[in-house]
Amino acid sequence: MTDVPLAPLRPLTDSSPSAIVAGFIAMMTGVTSSLVLMFQAGQAAGLTSAQISSWIWALFMGMAVCSIGLSLRYRSPITVAWSTPGAALLITSLGGVAYPEAIGAFITCAVLVIICGVTGSFERLVKRLPTSLAAALLAGILFKIGSEIFVAAQHRTGLVLGMFFTYLIVKRYSPRYAVLVTLLVGVALSGMLGLLNFSGFALEVAMPVWTTPSFSIAATVSIGIPLFVVAMTSQNMPGVAVLRADGYQVPASPLITATGLISLITAPFGAHGINLAAISAAICTGPHAHEDRDKRYTAAIWCGIFYAIAGVFGATLAALFAAFPRELVLSIAALALFGSIINGLTVAMNEPKEREAALITFMVTASGLTLFSIGSAFWGIVAGVLTLLILNYRK
Repeated sequence: MTDVPLAPLRPLTDSSPSAIVAGFIAMMTGVTSSLVLMFQAGQAAGLTSAQISSWIWALFMGMAVCSIGLSLRYRSPITVAWSTPGAALLITSLGGVAYPEAIGAFITCAVLVIICGVTGSFERLVKRLPTSLAAALLAGILFKIGSEIFVAAQHRTGLVLGMFFTYLIVKRYSPRYAVLVTLLVGVALSGMLGLLNFSGFALEVAMPVWTTPSFSIAATVSIGIPLFVVAMTSQNMPGVAVLRADGYQVPASPLITATGLISLITAPFGAHGINLAAISAAICTGPHAHEDRDKRYTAAIWCGIFYAIAGVFGATLAALFAAFPRELVLSIAALALFGSIINGLTVAMNEPKEREAALITFMVTASGLTLFSIGSAFWGIVAGVLTLLILNYRK
């Protein structure tokens, strides 16, 4: 990040209440929107409760190790997450193959990711991406989540407006604690409105279940290769873009290799793969995580710690998140992302010759477009690069 020698690494000293809250919100944001997909996919495949619990445990433990280890190694807020599009893909494809063959497909996907990281092919691709397009990609990814707060206001007007105005007032006088105070007020309002429901909550420790993999062409074609494409285009590329848009010049290849290796290790326990995070990462890279950008790595470490805790009690995680109203989770995630959206749009429009290409990248990415089972993040980059070439090539 800088040529100036870094101060000694002191995660506990460098941490702050805002970093802890950012880590918790990043964890919630990374799992609440797609946790139900995991259960749907598992049930569609006829998996037992123990196998589904092991699947979730393996993902969380892998994400915890990567988030904590990589953040300490590079002193940058590096968070990882499972692939939400990948989980959605498994709902329709997992039921068509035997579970050991699906595990084999997960391993195949992990090996392909490792190859991309080791060869440096992904690094070369990312380095050729203009900064304005990377920033526009970031803003587009986050825009949909950020705008959800206003949709949520239609359903829980009192709760959302109470949180929104709390955020604005605290932001004016003490920006560092705006998100923390808003979260506390949101929980208090939810309790007052009778929206907290812990009736289905009970502590139960998750146990890993080993499944010996087997390999087949059918599983590789229907699960392994699609998972790989989704991981690289919809997760890893936006994840690197988030880091670089916020000024963290971390080498991409080691990050990709690390996620691939952890995915390989956790696959026999059910994990379909972990990747660099984008939306939850932006919560840790933004100004709400820590006023000192060189200490925001602690937010990602806390995210990893919360991942580990959630993994231990993975069997009851869904019940815990179900206790909070959906509008609270959507609203606090949106407010935590405001700073990152502002920064992304500012950088995207900074270069006059690239503004139109950046705008198109932002619009396509924010649209949620899906073609050939590939998400809008990939198509946003394709549209932006084509626009840039048409308007500026050899001009």
